[in-house]
Amino acid sequence: MEKLLFGTGGAPLSTTGSGSEAGIKRIRELGLSCMEIEWVQSSPSAKESKTLSGIREEAEKGPKVVLSCHASYYINLAGEPEVIGASRDRIQRSAKALSITGGRNVVFHPAFYKGMTSEQTLGIVVENLLKVTKWLEENNVKGVCLRPETTGKPTQFGSLEEIIKICLEVPNTLPCIDFAHLHARTGGKNNSYKEFAESLEMIGKKLGDNALKDIHIHMSGIEYSDKGERKHLKLDESDMNYKELMKALKDFEIAGTLICESPVLEEDALIMKTCYESL
Repeated sequence: MEKLLFGTGGAPLSTTGSGSEAGIKRIRELGLSCMEIEWVQSSPSAKESKTLSGIREEAEKGPKVVLSCHASYYINLAGEPEVIGASRDRIQRSAKALSITGGRNVVFHPAFYKGMTSEQTLGIVVENLLKVTKWLEENNVKGVCLRPETTGKPTQFGSLEEIIKICLEVPNTLPCIDFAHLHARTGGKNNSYKEFAESLEMIGKKLGDNALKDIHIHMSGIEYSDKGERKHLKLDESDMNYKELMKALKDFEIAGTLICESPVLEEDALIMKTCYESL
């Protein structure tokens, strides 16, 4: 991708009508360029191919809207065997459905520690994601990239270092870096230009410069405690230093997609886009 695109997690709140196609139309009207489909409560079925093909047709109208999806919240790739099986299935179904829409990035929260060490959890997550990538290959699901996301609570597996380790072990994976989550899980750190730059440098050093030209970001304001994330907030109601983040993204010539997840989706997406383009 040649530049950084801005969009919303789900259809913009000002969308007329319902469904992803209506959301894509509104994204285009607002001057935004990407949208994340929220399959967080139930996993889609590829049998809905007519609907999914309609989404693709709308997204590919000019100017194109780049699609991603957020897979189910009910994923734990290091849980009990039946939980792991269901988690793999939810990722696979989302990936297959997204491929029909022409989208690429499948975002998911990978796991919980549940008394295990980081390395133990990592080993189980990697083992199961390798099974997912094998299933996708065997079922001819092409054009998708799995995006394990940095998480907002220290009880959740998902520091930036852990996510990068997954991506080094599993083919066709890259990070979804949620800067608000990184800020929350560290109790208020990761909120300065220097820290944003260090995160981007880490991705580039470990995964290569291409990972910085194909990035997927989540952003919002965030409320947190010493236990991590509480809830997403509007940018102007939080201490999230989005202006310095936009500067770091500009300075590093980052390309890819930035998805706003704040309570005022398009409002804050446009604020970040305007800030970024003014630099």
